[in-house]
Amino acid sequence: MSFFKDKVVVVTGGTEGIGKALVNAFIDAGAKVATCARNYDKLYSLQLQHTNVELHTMTCDLSKEQDCRRFIESTIKTFGGIDILINNAGVSMRALFRDADVEVIKKVMDINFYGAVHCTKYALNSIVERQGTIVGVSSIAGYRGLPGRSGYSASKFALQGWMEALRTELLHTGVNVMWVCPGFTASNIRNAALNKDGNPQGESPMDEGAMMTADEVAQHVVKAIETRKRTLVLTFTGKRTVFMNRFFPSWTDKLVHKFFFKNGELVK
Repeated sequence: MSFFKDKVVVVTGGTEGIGKALVNAFIDAGAKVATCARNYDKLYSLQLQHTNVELHTMTCDLSKEQDCRRFIESTIKTFGGIDILINNAGVSMRALFRDADVEVIKKVMDINFYGAVHCTKYALNSIVERQGTIVGVSSIAGYRGLPGRSGYSASKFALQGWMEALRTELLHTGVNVMWVCPGFTASNIRNAALNKDGNPQGESPMDEGAMMTADEVAQHVVKAIETRKRTLVLTFTGKRTVFMNRFFPSWTDKLVHKFFFKNGELVK
Protein backbone atom coordinates (compact mmCIF):
# COMPACT_ATOMS: atom_id res chain seq x y z
CA MET A 1 0.00 0.00 0.00
CA SER A 2 1.32 3.43 -0.91
CA PHE A 3 2.73 5.58 1.88
CA PHE A 4 0.51 8.39 0.59
CA LYS A 5 -2.71 6.38 0.35
CA ASP A 6 -5.59 8.57 1.63
CA LYS A 7 -3.25 11.26 2.94
CA VAL A 8 -4.35 14.83 2.25
CA VAL A 9 -1.75 16.65 0.17
CA VAL A 10 -1.98 20.35 -0.65
CA VAL A 11 0.04 21.65 -3.63
CA THR A 12 -0.14 25.36 -4.37
CA GLY A 13 0.23 26.37 -8.02
CA GLY A 14 -0.73 22.95 -9.35
CA THR A 15 -1.70 23.64 -12.95
CA GLU A 16 1.75 23.92 -14.54
CA GLY A 17 5.33 22.74 -14.24
CA ILE A 18 6.49 21.14 -11.01
CA GLY A 19 3.15 21.81 -9.31
CA LYS A 20 1.16 19.92 -11.92
CA ALA A 21 3.68 17.07 -11.89
CA LEU A 22 3.32 16.85 -8.10
CA VAL A 23 -0.48 16.78 -8.33
CA ASN A 24 -0.28 13.94 -10.85
CA ALA A 25 2.26 12.01 -8.77
CA PHE A 26 0.26 12.21 -5.53
CA ILE A 27 -3.01 11.28 -7.23
CA ASP A 28 -1.24 8.25 -8.73
CA ALA A 29 -0.03 7.40 -5.20
CA GLY A 30 -3.58 7.37 -3.87
CA ALA A 31 -3.57 10.68 -2.00
CA LYS A 32 -6.41 13.13 -1.66
CA VAL A 33 -5.11 16.26 -3.36
CA ALA A 34 -6.02 19.94 -3.14
CA THR A 35 -4.52 22.56 -5.39
CA CYS A 36 -5.05 26.18 -6.38
CA ALA A 37 -4.10 28.55 -9.16
CA ARG A 38 -5.17 31.91 -10.54
CA ASN A 39 -6.39 30.52 -13.86
CA TYR A 40 -9.81 28.86 -13.67
CA ASP A 41 -9.55 27.30 -17.14
CA LYS A 42 -6.32 25.52 -16.26
CA LEU A 43 -7.84 24.22 -13.02
CA TYR A 44 -10.88 22.98 -14.93
CA SER A 45 -8.61 21.24 -17.45
CA LEU A 46 -6.76 19.58 -14.57
CA GLN A 47 -10.03 18.31 -13.14
CA LEU A 48 -11.01 16.85 -16.53
CA GLN A 49 -7.73 14.92 -16.53
CA HIS A 50 -8.54 13.44 -13.12
CA THR A 51 -12.16 12.31 -13.00
CA ASN A 52 -13.31 9.91 -10.28
CA VAL A 53 -10.50 10.90 -7.90
CA GLU A 54 -10.53 13.08 -4.80
CA LEU A 55 -9.20 16.37 -6.18
CA HIS A 56 -10.20 19.69 -4.64
CA THR A 57 -9.40 22.83 -6.63
CA MET A 58 -9.92 26.53 -6.07
CA THR A 59 -8.99 29.70 -7.94
CA CYS A 60 -7.04 32.08 -5.76
CA ASP A 61 -4.25 34.63 -5.76
CA LEU A 62 -1.64 33.61 -3.21
CA SER A 63 -0.37 37.17 -2.91
CA LYS A 64 -3.61 37.87 -0.99
CA GLU A 65 -3.85 36.54 2.56
CA GLN A 66 -7.62 36.04 2.46
CA ASP A 67 -7.33 33.90 -0.68
CA CYS A 68 -4.75 31.73 1.09
CA ARG A 69 -7.02 31.40 4.11
CA ARG A 70 -10.05 30.57 1.99
CA PHE A 71 -8.16 27.85 0.10
CA ILE A 72 -6.71 26.19 3.19
CA GLU A 73 -9.94 26.34 5.17
CA SER A 74 -11.95 24.91 2.26
CA THR A 75 -9.45 22.06 1.96
CA ILE A 76 -9.77 21.21 5.65
CA LYS A 77 -13.54 21.38 5.35
CA THR A 78 -13.49 19.10 2.29
CA PHE A 79 -11.02 16.48 3.50
CA GLY A 80 -11.06 16.88 7.28
CA GLY A 81 -7.46 18.02 7.64
CA ILE A 82 -4.07 18.35 5.95
CA ASP A 83 -1.14 15.91 6.14
CA ILE A 84 1.27 17.51 3.67
CA LEU A 85 1.51 21.11 2.50
CA ILE A 86 3.74 21.85 -0.48
CA ASN A 87 4.27 25.58 -0.98
CA ASN A 88 5.09 25.37 -4.66
CA ALA A 89 3.45 28.40 -6.29
CA GLY A 90 5.91 31.03 -7.37
CA VAL A 91 6.88 33.63 -9.92
CA SER A 92 10.30 34.63 -11.20
CA MET A 93 11.66 37.86 -12.63
CA ARG A 94 14.28 38.90 -15.15
CA ALA A 95 15.52 42.47 -14.91
CA LEU A 96 18.56 44.25 -13.57
CA PHE A 97 17.84 45.86 -10.22
CA ARG A 98 18.75 49.34 -11.50
CA ASP A 99 16.08 49.02 -14.23
CA ALA A 100 13.35 47.24 -12.28
CA ASP A 101 10.35 48.86 -10.67
CA VAL A 102 10.51 48.07 -6.93
CA GLU A 103 6.87 46.97 -7.16
CA VAL A 104 8.07 44.01 -9.23
CA ILE A 105 10.22 42.82 -6.32
CA LYS A 106 7.33 43.36 -3.92
CA LYS A 107 5.03 41.27 -6.14
CA VAL A 108 7.56 38.44 -6.25
CA MET A 109 7.92 38.53 -2.46
CA ASP A 110 4.14 38.59 -1.94
CA ILE A 111 3.68 35.39 -3.94
CA ASN A 112 6.86 33.42 -3.26
CA PHE A 113 7.35 34.26 0.41
CA TYR A 114 4.16 35.60 1.94
CA GLY A 115 2.00 33.16 -0.01
CA ALA A 116 3.89 30.31 1.67
CA VAL A 117 3.74 32.04 5.05
CA HIS A 118 -0.02 32.56 4.91
CA CYS A 119 -0.87 29.07 3.64
CA THR A 120 1.33 27.50 6.28
CA LYS A 121 -0.13 29.68 9.04
CA TYR A 122 -3.67 28.54 8.33
CA ALA A 123 -2.71 24.87 7.78
CA LEU A 124 -0.31 24.59 10.73
CA ASN A 125 -2.64 23.36 13.46
CA SER A 126 -3.94 20.55 11.27
CA ILE A 127 -0.43 19.53 10.17
CA VAL A 128 0.82 19.50 13.77
CA GLU A 129 -2.16 17.41 14.82
CA ARG A 130 -1.36 14.86 12.10
CA GLN A 131 2.43 15.11 12.54
CA GLY A 132 2.68 15.86 8.85
CA THR A 133 5.07 17.63 6.51
CA ILE A 134 5.58 21.21 5.33
CA VAL A 135 7.53 21.67 2.12
CA GLY A 136 8.84 24.83 0.50
CA VAL A 137 9.82 24.67 -3.16
CA SER A 138 12.82 26.96 -3.19
CA SER A 139 15.64 27.28 -5.71
CA ILE A 140 19.39 27.38 -6.07
CA ALA A 141 18.66 31.12 -5.98
CA GLY A 142 17.90 30.55 -2.29
CA TYR A 143 21.57 29.70 -1.74
CA ARG A 144 23.17 31.93 -4.36
CA GLY A 145 21.88 35.32 -5.48
CA LEU A 146 21.43 35.38 -9.26
CA PRO A 147 21.85 38.49 -11.42
CA GLY A 148 18.67 39.70 -13.05
CA ARG A 149 16.72 37.80 -10.38
CA SER A 150 17.37 39.94 -7.31
CA GLY A 151 13.74 39.85 -6.14
CA TYR A 152 13.42 36.14 -6.87
CA SER A 153 16.65 35.40 -5.00
CA ALA A 154 15.49 37.52 -2.07
CA SER A 155 12.19 35.62 -1.88
CA LYS A 156 13.93 32.25 -1.87
CA PHE A 157 16.54 33.28 0.71
CA ALA A 158 13.66 34.51 2.87
CA LEU A 159 11.71 31.28 2.34
CA GLN A 160 14.63 29.10 3.39
CA GLY A 161 15.49 31.19 6.44
CA TRP A 162 11.88 31.21 7.57
CA MET A 163 11.52 27.46 7.04
CA GLU A 164 14.72 26.74 8.95
CA ALA A 165 13.37 28.75 11.90
CA LEU A 166 10.01 26.95 11.61
CA ARG A 167 11.70 23.55 11.47
CA THR A 168 13.54 24.34 14.69
CA GLU A 169 10.37 25.56 16.40
CA LEU A 170 8.58 22.33 15.44
CA LEU A 171 11.52 20.01 16.14
CA HIS A 172 9.77 17.95 18.83
CA THR A 173 6.25 17.97 17.41
CA GLY A 174 6.66 15.18 14.85
CA VAL A 175 6.28 17.65 11.96
CA ASN A 176 8.91 17.57 9.23
CA VAL A 177 9.84 20.86 7.53
CA MET A 178 11.75 20.53 4.26
CA TRP A 179 12.82 22.82 1.45
CA VAL A 180 13.52 21.70 -2.09
CA CYS A 181 15.91 23.36 -4.53
CA PRO A 182 15.26 21.93 -7.99
CA GLY A 183 17.91 23.80 -9.99
CA PHE A 184 16.99 24.76 -13.55
CA THR A 185 13.84 22.80 -14.47
CA ALA A 186 12.00 22.70 -17.79
CA SER A 187 8.82 24.63 -17.02
CA ASN A 188 6.86 27.77 -17.83
CA ILE A 189 8.42 29.82 -15.00
CA ARG A 190 10.87 31.68 -17.24
CA ASN A 191 8.19 32.50 -19.83
CA ALA A 192 6.00 33.86 -17.04
CA ALA A 193 8.89 35.65 -15.32
CA LEU A 194 8.21 39.33 -14.74
CA ASN A 195 10.19 41.92 -16.66
CA LYS A 196 11.30 45.29 -15.28
CA ASP A 197 7.75 46.65 -15.58
CA GLY A 198 6.07 43.66 -13.95
CA ASN A 199 4.75 42.07 -17.16
CA PRO A 200 5.42 38.43 -18.21
CA GLN A 201 8.46 38.34 -20.47
CA GLY A 202 6.82 35.66 -22.64
CA GLU A 203 9.98 33.82 -23.63
CA SER A 204 12.75 31.78 -22.05
CA PRO A 205 16.38 32.83 -22.47
CA MET A 206 17.51 29.34 -21.37
CA ASP A 207 17.82 26.00 -23.17
CA GLU A 208 14.76 24.28 -21.71
CA GLY A 209 15.56 20.99 -23.45
CA ALA A 210 18.76 20.54 -21.45
CA MET A 211 17.02 20.79 -18.08
CA MET A 212 15.55 18.25 -15.67
CA THR A 213 11.86 17.67 -16.38
CA ALA A 214 9.12 18.62 -13.96
CA ASP A 215 8.10 14.95 -13.68
CA GLU A 216 11.62 13.99 -12.60
CA VAL A 217 11.63 16.73 -9.99
CA ALA A 218 8.26 15.57 -8.68
CA GLN A 219 9.46 12.00 -8.23
CA HIS A 220 12.47 13.23 -6.23
CA VAL A 221 10.22 15.39 -4.05
CA VAL A 222 7.75 12.56 -3.41
CA LYS A 223 10.58 10.26 -2.28
CA ALA A 224 12.12 12.99 -0.10
CA ILE A 225 8.79 13.59 1.65
CA GLU A 226 8.36 9.88 2.33
CA THR A 227 11.87 9.64 3.82
CA ARG A 228 11.39 12.95 5.70
CA LYS A 229 14.48 14.68 4.37
CA ARG A 230 15.55 18.08 5.66
CA THR A 231 16.69 19.54 2.34
CA LEU A 232 16.80 18.41 -1.27
CA VAL A 233 19.14 20.00 -3.81
CA LEU A 234 18.73 18.62 -7.32
CA THR A 235 20.94 18.40 -10.42
CA PHE A 236 24.71 18.25 -10.53
CA THR A 237 24.91 21.92 -11.52
CA GLY A 238 22.74 22.88 -8.54
CA LYS A 239 24.81 20.89 -6.04
CA ARG A 240 28.03 22.25 -7.51
CA THR A 241 26.78 25.82 -7.29
CA VAL A 242 25.80 25.45 -3.63
CA PHE A 243 29.18 23.87 -2.83
CA MET A 244 31.18 26.45 -4.76
CA ASN A 245 29.31 29.38 -3.26
CA ARG A 246 29.88 28.09 0.25
CA PHE A 247 33.60 27.46 -0.03
CA PHE A 248 34.74 29.68 -2.94
CA PRO A 249 32.30 32.65 -2.99
CA SER A 250 34.52 35.13 -4.84
CA TRP A 251 35.30 32.65 -7.58
CA THR A 252 31.61 31.81 -7.82
CA ASP A 253 30.80 35.51 -8.32
CA LYS A 254 32.94 35.47 -11.45
CA LEU A 255 31.57 32.18 -12.77
CA VAL A 256 27.95 33.24 -12.26
CA HIS A 257 28.60 36.61 -13.93
CA LYS A 258 30.19 34.85 -16.90
CA PHE A 259 27.19 32.53 -17.22
CA PHE A 260 24.54 35.27 -17.17
CA PHE A 261 26.30 38.14 -18.96
CA LYS A 262 27.87 38.62 -22.39
CA ASN A 263 29.59 41.85 -23.34
CA GLY A 264 28.06 43.52 -20.32
CA GLU A 265 24.49 42.52 -21.29
CA LEU A 266 22.24 40.18 -19.32
CA VAL A 267 21.66 37.32 -21.75
CA LYS A 268 20.17 34.63 -19.48
